[in-house]
Amino acid sequence: MYDYIIVGAGSAGCVLANRLSEDPAVSVLLLEAGPSDWHPFVHMPAGLAKLVGNKGVNWDYNTAPDPELGNRSLWWPRGKVLGGSSSINAMCYIRGHARDYDEWQSLGAEGWNWNAVLPYFKRSEGNSRGASELHGGDGPLGVSDHRYGNPLSPVFLEASKQAGLPVNDDFNGAQQEGMGWYQTTTRNGARCSSADAYLKPVRARPNLKVVTHALASRVTFEDGRANGVVYSVAGKGGFCEGARREVILCGGAINSPQLLMLSGIGPAAHLRQHGIEVRVDLPGVGGNLQDHLDTCTIRRCTQDITYDKTNDVLIGLQYYLFKQGPGTSNIAETGGFLRSPLAEDDRPDLQLHFVPAQLDDHGRNRLPGSGYTLHVCFLRPKSRGRVSLASANPGDKARIDPGYLNDAGGFDLKVMIEAVRLSRKIFAQEAFAPFRGPELFPGEQAQSDAEIVDFIRRKAESIYHPVGTCKIGRDDDPDAVVDAQLRVRGVKGLRVVDASVMPKLIGGNTNAPTMMIAERAADLILGRI
Repeated sequence: MYDYIIVGAGSAGCVLANRLSEDPAVSVLLLEAGPSDWHPFVHMPAGLAKLVGNKGVNWDYNTAPDPELGNRSLWWPRGKVLGGSSSINAMCYIRGHARDYDEWQSLGAEGWNWNAVLPYFKRSEGNSRGASELHGGDGPLGVSDHRYGNPLSPVFLEASKQAGLPVNDDFNGAQQEGMGWYQTTTRNGARCSSADAYLKPVRARPNLKVVTHALASRVTFEDGRANGVVYSVAGKGGFCEGARREVILCGGAINSPQLLMLSGIGPAAHLRQHGIEVRVDLPGVGGNLQDHLDTCTIRRCTQDITYDKTNDVLIGLQYYLFKQGPGTSNIAETGGFLRSPLAEDDRPDLQLHFVPAQLDDHGRNRLPGSGYTLHVCFLRPKSRGRVSLASANPGDKARIDPGYLNDAGGFDLKVMIEAVRLSRKIFAQEAFAPFRGPELFPGEQAQSDAEIVDFIRRKAESIYHPVGTCKIGRDDDPDAVVDAQLRVRGVKGLRVVDASVMPKLIGGNTNAPTMMIAERAADLILGRI
């Protein structure tokens, strides 16, 4: 028997394992479906490009065909390794806009407003710039400025200025809007995942047990209370461990709702369809799925200075010997946050990531020559999707219906058109003149709204921010899955702590907010707040 069983050693799970095991009298079991994070490319920031398609550390999800995107099935990489997606992501450290969290509270997430969550962001953060009113300087999560930048990254920032866009040297400061360099979750030139930050320093605690290759199949209950987890290890099933206090699901926006449904908690008709006994009819499980849809404008570069052509041996030597050079880069070095002409309030509604390389189909389609890419995503989509069961077999991946561009008014698509036009405006500035080759995507021929829409439907992809499938909500919200303390409705001793509890997408990358959620959840679980 353990006091706490945590399912999922990702961005949130590693945080909880650390915080809950601080008390030597408390025992914690941490289950992770993937392997240890031993792979060297996990720790080398630029190694993320080499991890694309590495199924050994990736759930390698594909969505159901999306009717608004030409019935394409989109690739959704998610970390299946200690550290979860924080071990394979592009490491951009972004919290979102302060008003995002005030909006959460208005949607029923009582106690999750900006003033309430800021202390947990600061507690987590170890920023190389030091502590300040808005930043933490000695937290476990390393946050750093770039050690190396591609020659095109400052060109992009100069072009942004020429386009009349504001400059910002801290997207997590007093103002989010503007263009600048991203800070990244790195320390001393290496990736700082949640496993590096929170799990490795405490792995030797005798009251913490970590089991990798452990796939949870269901939560067990007794008298309406979660009391254990059934799981398999490396394909061999039959393991069951008991929990004296709580079972905590930290599997993310896909795996957490899947495990709830496999355990009999979810939409009753859907569970019966798969022969699962209904424990709690909770229709919101798997619903409210939100993600940032992204367009990539790509141009050829007339000079071979991009990351398309690199000397991997030299980069490796620079990195492993000195922690310097391109190996320390997250590739998406610069970008920013802007308000489109359709922005509905004073918060930025577009996020940009500039990549000094040709990035088609997540980098899986290698294009010849050299080039550069500008990602732009709409931060506040109205469209919603759903995660559901494909079968009652825990080994089968859940069905993902992303629901991109399905909002009734077509607003999301209108903003995406503005995103493409903004990308072209930046690339048309004088700063890019010495480097500007032909436009590959959307292609010079795509000028009208209809032609840009066709490009979006053919080429838009996820930028990896799924949330919302176990959302926080009020007691009178029929679609709420957890309450403001992250307790699953209708049972005792069961919580969800990960990005799935977000009632609405934040305006930015979701990794840092997920760790914040876990930091605050630890205090909730331990009765500190």
